This record gives sequence, structure tokens and C-alpha cells, in this order.
Amino acid sequence: MAQSGVDFAALEDGDGVRFAWNVWPDSKVEATKCVVPLAALWSPGKDLPSMPVVPYEPVQCRCGAMLNPFARVDFPSKLWICPFCHMRNHFPPHYASISETNLPAELFPNYCTVEYTMQQRTTEPPAYLLVIDTALPEDELEGLKIALGQALSLMPENAQVGIITFGTHVHVHELGCLACVKSYVFKGTVSLKAQLIKEKLQLLYPAKQSQTGANGTHVPAGAGRFFLPVSEYEFQLSAMIDELYSDPFPDVSDQRPSRCTGTALQVAASLMGSCFPNSYGRLMLFVGGPSTVGPGAIVSRDLTEPIRSHKDISKSTQNFNKSKLHYSLVAEEIASSGHTADVFACALEQVGLAEMKPCVEMTGGLVVLAESFHHNVFRESLSRIFQTEGDDDLHFRSNCTLEVLPSHDVKVCGVVGPCSPLARKTQAVSDTIIGMGETTAWRVGSLIGSTTLACYFDVATLSRESNNAQMGTGVHQFFIQFVCRSQLPSGERRCRVTTVTRRWTEGKNLPDLAAGFDQEAAAVAMARLSSFKMEMQDEFDATRWLDRALIKLSSRFGDYRKDDPSSFQLSPQFSIFPQFMFNLRRSQFVQVFNNSPDETAYFRIALNRETTTNALVMIQPTLMSYSFSGPPEPVLLDVASIVPDRILLLDSYFTVVIFHGTTVAQWRKAGYQDMPEHEAFKQLLEAPQADADAIIRERFPAPRRVDCDQNGSQARFLLAKLNPSATYNSSGVGIGGTEVILTDDVSLQVFMEHLQKLAVES
Repeated sequence: MAQSGVDFAALEDGDGVRFAWNVWPDSKVEATKCVVPLAALWSPGKDLPSMPVVPYEPVQCRCGAMLNPFARVDFPSKLWICPFCHMRNHFPPHYASISETNLPAELFPNYCTVEYTMQQRTTEPPAYLLVIDTALPEDELEGLKIALGQALSLMPENAQVGIITFGTHVHVHELGCLACVKSYVFKGTVSLKAQLIKEKLQLLYPAKQSQTGANGTHVPAGAGRFFLPVSEYEFQLSAMIDELYSDPFPDVSDQRPSRCTGTALQVAASLMGSCFPNSYGRLMLFVGGPSTVGPGAIVSRDLTEPIRSHKDISKSTQNFNKSKLHYSLVAEEIASSGHTADVFACALEQVGLAEMKPCVEMTGGLVVLAESFHHNVFRESLSRIFQTEGDDDLHFRSNCTLEVLPSHDVKVCGVVGPCSPLARKTQAVSDTIIGMGETTAWRVGSLIGSTTLACYFDVATLSRESNNAQMGTGVHQFFIQFVCRSQLPSGERRCRVTTVTRRWTEGKNLPDLAAGFDQEAAAVAMARLSSFKMEMQDEFDATRWLDRALIKLSSRFGDYRKDDPSSFQLSPQFSIFPQFMFNLRRSQFVQVFNNSPDETAYFRIALNRETTTNALVMIQPTLMSYSFSGPPEPVLLDVASIVPDRILLLDSYFTVVIFHGTTVAQWRKAGYQDMPEHEAFKQLLEAPQADADAIIRERFPAPRRVDCDQNGSQARFLLAKLNPSATYNSSGVGIGGTEVILTDDVSLQVFMEHLQKLAVES
């Protein structure tokens, strides 16, 4: 496993786990010298074709670990020895026929990940609570109503749907009252306690008898007043949405609309928690402007007051922290009920996503950021949530609990990703806290197939000499078990157990450590850690921190002569890592200039949720070239790749850019593609369009599509991501019609020269 040339992506495809270091140093001091943290990127909901699904529950050791292929089995005595605690355990009665030739799936060496089908099965239907902003212009509200009508037709037949609207006040619609339109109104300017909300909605003492919904599902008592099944009342729900009107309170020309987003989410969390506790429920917030009144407000109604920027937040964090605290408390309430909060923010101005970030991340929610409710990004992303077949299926899992069980010498520092911590402090908890720490278990309302958590670890002791028994046997392995308990859309409960092993080595054995270094996973782990530090530490300088880390890593693992930069070399296992760090320094995760706080929050939510491959695309976009000289091919992310007779396709995850060189743009404007004798040119134009469509179809949320020409205004989307090897102050600028970038940023070449100089210093 530690040999050079290992395909770490293939290991991830087998178990859904990817380590930054696949060989670990055997002491805490040496682990610190490695600079890059001991991290694992775990995708608990990833679709694993080779994973067996067995129709029974797992066998558990007294230490909490599950039976796995690394356990030693005493077949005559029907005992197994746990590799984590070395305790002997008896097999349960239904394992009586176990033998060397009759093994259960979890003992096969090639089945390190097994998914168990639990006996418990829920009959409660999925619930969707639509929290709709009505303080919108008429055309925007009309676009939202059309999209919601389409979403109703895509929902599962047994789904329960509730509606809350908000503007100046919050309206909870009692859909169960079919004789007339009835709603409960809450004042939008006050913060409400959960107990008071339930009391006003008459949910404190509901009827004892639950109701039977569609397909024999059981609807909890009290839910029937505010939620209706789609299969039976789709017409009434559609009519209700069609009859929504803008907030009746008049707008003042010099003021923003009155919008109480914070109170609306507070009421929605209490309603959902009372009606569907610990079952699959999604609070779907549709908001088209900033919160201006009540708790969680980000700006006043006065238009003379600008909406906060990064600079405003750095100067004074009082208002920002106050609003964020409100949403954090709401997020805790949503997470404790096992529900999820999704945010669909469609506006040209900020809506307060930076403050609402805990509601999304702590519950495993999804975020869609678009300019309008008419935008394709919003419509395609909303419909994608309800797709359950084919490539569009997001592979939802709900009401999930996640647990990490390490060997004795490994401690858990925490997790950076979409989850909330459970109070489960064991001996495996490290004193060093990273992200959601001080526990070995977490909870998340829902997962999708690409949801990935970054788990950070620490070496338990200063040296491993205390574990003489293990070292004496010549076993230098350690084990980590990842357990995910979740519910499928069908109501079936599953328990996925992934057990992985890696090995120790002496901290001074640098070639052995280097052979197990996964530079792609390490780049993502560093990106998540730097983003987390930027949010938690007010004066944290991410650029300086990344630079120092890279210099220390290069100085430790590089091959060079002291004080001779020209002799500096990095082994193939580290060769691309400096390039990842160069692009990370320039990315939207570190450089917040020219991005609003809402945009930065959106980018970081996606970074903390997505897989290693997708996160790498965010850090270092991919660039494809299309020309007459050959088939499409990847090219350097450099300004030198811009050629007049070439089309470039840039995928930066959030944006897909199709860039036409000047010559290609002139031919297209002349209409050559419509002439029969230029069929090849027509195919050249269509090829990047088809590839861009494929990227957009498979990604959630749908990325923004930009179609531009060289020297056009939207060419900035490409130029901002390219290495500025040619700038306005470079020698030979403009020779031969080459493209230049007007920037003072250093190029990758200059960056590497400085790195070599600093790494070899005595």
C-alpha cells in the first residue's frame, strides 16, 4: 500500500475513504513534522459497486467495533478477536455454521466495506416543509410558483407537504382545513421560543392517535393539520401555491421590503420537529432578498445602509455574530430532530447565507445560489432533488449517525464537513480540536452520494513503545473503522461499516512516508482546514499559513543541497502539491476580495461537502482544448494556452466556461458553421457544448454556464483562473498576438523559484 505508483483513487472507489498519508509516523512529534495533517476523506453515502449488502445486522465487539476482515477467528471455539481492543468475542447463534470454507461476507478479505440491512424499518413518509418568501416582486414570485408546481409533480407519492410563507410576518398555513383558508400568524420582529410556537400551533398536546396516510404510511399525530399527502391532495397543494400573493404590507420607495427570514426558520424548525421527529424531513427555504427585520436580520430596511461586506465584518463582528448565533440555535434544533435545511437563494443582492451557514452545514443541507427564480440553475437544481432514477439520482440517505472507531494509538481530533457533533466523548478523543471535535460520533439530517467528511487524527502518545505487545509480534498496523447508520428513501435502515488498515513507520524514514503521500487528498484536507481556520480565527492569515506549511514540507521531503536552489527536487509523490497550493492561495476560498460574504459561504459549503475529485476541480480547475489539430486534450491552466484558432473549456466546478479564440469567433460570426463545406468547423463548435452539457447534468447544484469570446467582457471568468505567466509588465508582452493578464499576481514559475530558495536555506 505504501509503494510508489499506488492508485489512491482506486482505493477510494473500493471503500469510499482516502487518506492524505497512507503510512503514518510512529510518534506525535514526527507527525507534527509532517506538516500536512493526518486526515481521511470519508464518503459515507458513496455508491460502491463492489460493496455487498447483507440481510442481517452486524456483530459488535464490547468496545463498539464491528466484525471485519481483520479480525482473527478461532473456528473450533466459535470466537473472534477484535483487532481494535484484542478482546475475544463469541459469535451469535446464527453464525453456528461458520468455518474456513463458510465465511460471512464481512470476513472476506476483499470486503472491507459491508452494508447491513437492519430489522428496524420506518413507515413514516418523507416530509417537505416549503418556507416561501413572499416579499418578492410579482415576476419573481410567479417564477417561484411555477418551479414549485413542477417540484410537486416530482415528489414521492407518499410525501407530506407543508407550507409557510413570510414577509413582514410569518404565516403557517393549516392545509388540513379544506373548508376555508386558515393560517397562524407570528410577528416577524420578535424571537420566539420553541415552546411558545408549539403552544400557539396547538402542538403541545396533540391527539394520541396517529393517522394512516398514503400507501399505509403512518402520519404522526398533529401533522395532518399542517401537512397533506401529495398523492391525495396534489391539486389542492398546487392551487394553494398558485394563489400565493406578494406580502400585502406596502413597500416604501426608499426602503427595502420587510423580510423576517430568521423568525420564519425558527417557526419552521419547531413545526417540523413537532410533527415529524426523528424522521426524514426537509425544510426548504426559498428566499429572494436580505433579512431586514427580526432575529437574524443582516441589514436594516433603510436603503442608505449598505449590506455588510467582508471588510465591514472584519471591522465589527457584533451584528454578524448576533445573527449567526440565532441561526446556530435554529440549526441545533433542526439537527436534534434529524431534519435537513436547504436554502435556495435567488437574488442579485445578498440574502444572509453567511449567517445561515450553520443551518445548512449542521444538517447536511443543500444550497443553490442564483440570480433569479427564473434562472436555469435554480430550476434544474430544484427538480434534481426529487429525481430518484438514473444518473440524476443524488442517492439521498436521511437521519444519519456517523461514528469513527480508531485503534488504541490513534486519536480523533474532529471532522470538517456537513454534520453536527453528538456528545460521545471516548478515550479515542484527542485533546487537539479540529472542526467538530471532542467526540467520535456525529449526526446529519441527510447525505447525498458525494457528501464527504474530512476526519482529522492525531497520534496518541509521544512514542509507540508503550504498545510493546503489538510491536513484539511484528505487527505495525493500525485500524480505523467508519460506521454510518442511515435510512433509505424506501424507509429501510442500513448500517455501512468500512474498516481500513494502514501501517506505522519510523518518523525519520522519509522515503517510506513519502511513498504513502496522496497529494490530492492532502490538498483537499489543507483547503478545508484553512477555510475552517479563516472562519474561526479573526486575524488568521491563510496565505501566510499555507506558504509556511509548503516551505516546511518541501524542506523536509525535498532532495537538495543546502543553500543551492538549483539543486532542489521533489519526488513524484510531492511534485504536484506545490501547484495545488499555488492555486489554493489564489482561489475564492482564501482570497475573499471581489466576493460577497454570501458567495464565500456558498463556496466553502461546497468545498466542505464534495468529494476529493470535485474539491480538486474547485481548487485547480480543468482546462480542455478543442482544435483542428487533433481530438480534445487537456492543456495547462496557463494564459499561454489561449490561441486564436482554439476553443477552451474551463471547468471550475461553480462555472463552466466555453472560450472561443479570436479566429474561431470571427469564423463563427461569419456563419461558416452553416456552410456544408465547413462541416468540420460545425463539429468543432458543437464538441465543447456537448461536453459542457454533460458536466452540468451530472453536477449538483447546476453550475453557471458562460459562453464567451477572446477579448470579450465575460472572458474574465477564464482569465481569473489562469496562471499569469504573461502580464502587462512581462518582457515581450504582446509579441505574436499572445494573450496577457493585467495583474500583479506572481506566476507559478516565480512562486516555485521562491519556494526553492526558501526550502534550501540553512
